[in-house]
Amino acid sequence: MKTFYIETFGCQMNAHDSEKVVGTLIGQGYQQVETPDDAELVFYNTCSIRDKAEQKVFNRLDRFKREQQGKTFAVLGCVAQQEGEKIFEKAPHVSLVCGSASYNQLPNLLVQLETGNKRVTGLSLDTEDTFETPYTRRDNPHRAYITIIEGCDKKCAYCVVPFTRGPERSSTSASILAEAAQLAKDGYSEIQLLGQNVNSYRDPSPTGWDFAQLLDAVGKVPGIRRVRFTTSHPRDFTKSIMDAIGSNPHLCNHVHLPVQSGSSDVLRAMQRSYSIDEYRQRIQWMKDCARPIAITTDIIVGFPGETEADFEQTLALLEEVQYDNMFSFKYSRRPNTPALALDDQITEEEKSRRLAVLQEFQRNIQIRNNVAYVGRVEECMVEGFNKATGQWMGRTSQHKMVNFLRPASDADITGQYLEVRVTRSGPNSLVGEAVQ
Repeated sequence: MKTFYIETFGCQMNAHDSEKVVGTLIGQGYQQVETPDDAELVFYNTCSIRDKAEQKVFNRLDRFKREQQGKTFAVLGCVAQQEGEKIFEKAPHVSLVCGSASYNQLPNLLVQLETGNKRVTGLSLDTEDTFETPYTRRDNPHRAYITIIEGCDKKCAYCVVPFTRGPERSSTSASILAEAAQLAKDGYSEIQLLGQNVNSYRDPSPTGWDFAQLLDAVGKVPGIRRVRFTTSHPRDFTKSIMDAIGSNPHLCNHVHLPVQSGSSDVLRAMQRSYSIDEYRQRIQWMKDCARPIAITTDIIVGFPGETEADFEQTLALLEEVQYDNMFSFKYSRRPNTPALALDDQITEEEKSRRLAVLQEFQRNIQIRNNVAYVGRVEECMVEGFNKATGQWMGRTSQHKMVNFLRPASDADITGQYLEVRVTRSGPNSLVGEAVQ
């Protein structure tokens, strides 16, 4: 039995892609091992959203070229699709390059390797081919991902996704609901729907559902207790999505809606296809919901041409919305993107300064907002036990992490839902005690 090791870089989409790759390899008779030292095949599932993530992969490959002789190396994912056969020039010891749209071709690619081919590629973005694989090995026994849409048609000026994952293509609602029902039967209680632009979903079958209809239907699958989704694009975030969340208690009280900038001028330069006022309208739909909705976002600082006034507008938006959390990044020049041609590039020093100011500003918002949870009782899905602190870890419907104590017991409560009273708060998590 051949052995393999896989390391994953990047987002939840990549994490779920690795689950598909692992399931496919195990289905072909391979055995997963925990370290590259024990593996005959070493896979790197890569991210190319930012330059540092890409460079990390090549640095890792260079180190293993020296330390891991006699192994077969493969580069998967976005860097594989972006760089293609140029990877063989940058890292000649790599034998397989495969983009995410070709994972269903892995069995054939592995056969080519086993029959002596030194360099094998799977780089098709054929939209007629399914992006799903026959087998998926789930890493979490209680929470599962389902990819409902792959690719992106938005062509934001800074983003490589349209080039690395191809155009948008959706799975049928029937196949998604069937997968959700099987997951519930297998004991999973939480599902996260995934897509580069998840709310751009359009059912290709005669059923013709949009994302709101699909979301509501998944939330009604017997046995499924929580449904999350990521990532949304503001242009396709409709009022019907919030109506579904407001009426279906199994849809989580959390929406991640990336804004990227608080300035309409910067949004136009980014080719984001919405104004800041249109974004505010969607935030208001969330605030008008009958249930309290935790709102999180993504911000990019230092996009070419971003003035200090533009940056101040972003800070003002944070103060206005009171986000529960934020993922923030410095603009990174990426190949094949329109932003490469823009003048007025911001210096690295200024981008770093703005990022530090932004993160401290948001940290203070989270400190203030999380205090409001003290004294409240929240339902948490237990994710594990921290031996170092002696606390259990659970996540609320609002996607807030709670570290809590419970009466001494040897029972493993991972995956259970417990009521927890919050006793303390910090900027990134809450502390509490299980309710008896």
